[in-house]
Amino acid sequence: MPVGNGASLTLIRGADLVAAPWKNGGGVTREVAAFPAGAGLDAFVWRVSVADVAQAGPFSRFAGIDRTLVLLSGAGMLLDEAGGAQGMQGVKTHALTQTLEMARFAGEAQIDARLVDGATRDFNLMVRRDAAQGEVEVWRGATQRTLSADAVLLYCAEGSVSVTAGDAQPLPLATGDTLRIDTPSALSCAVEGKGALLTISIRYTQR
Repeated sequence: MPVGNGASLTLIRGADLVAAPWKNGGGVTREVAAFPAGAGLDAFVWRVSVADVAQAGPFSRFAGIDRTLVLLSGAGMLLDEAGGAQGMQGVKTHALTQTLEMARFAGEAQIDARLVDGATRDFNLMVRRDAAQGEVEVWRGATQRTLSADAVLLYCAEGSVSVTAGDAQPLPLATGDTLRIDTPSALSCAVEGKGALLTISIRYTQR
């Protein structure tokens, strides 16, 4: 759906996402979107997914990937990173105990997850660091923004909102729905409602 300024919209309903096992078989993931479309786990430039974590254990490792993880629901989890962020001795712990808290780490890092109190659901952005950069922000409630990136995804993490992008009609997003906007360039974006959005901005460093 074109919306002016060369941008186009794709609405992705959470109810349509398909569950698949983790790379290491330790959980279930639902891919929201990836680039290039249909790329496998060893070929994507970026990938956005939602995962259900039912038990403690190691994360899959992805060489050359930068990851951002956001807690969506549940009591949370503690991510123990062996060697910390800089290859130092010891363990660095990323604590995700409040909804929409986030952690950033390298995909090749050795990560072991401990659940605080039962299963959790998390949002996962993975970006191939030699090809693109990704940023995640939390937007709460009504807001007016200007979007400029190669791709932007608006994921409704809580409640419901209405999004007006460019000259398009307002689009309602319920929890779990995503609005993907390709090539927005100074595109106006108005959000109404009392929900919370995760805003993912992707910029390619290789063409």
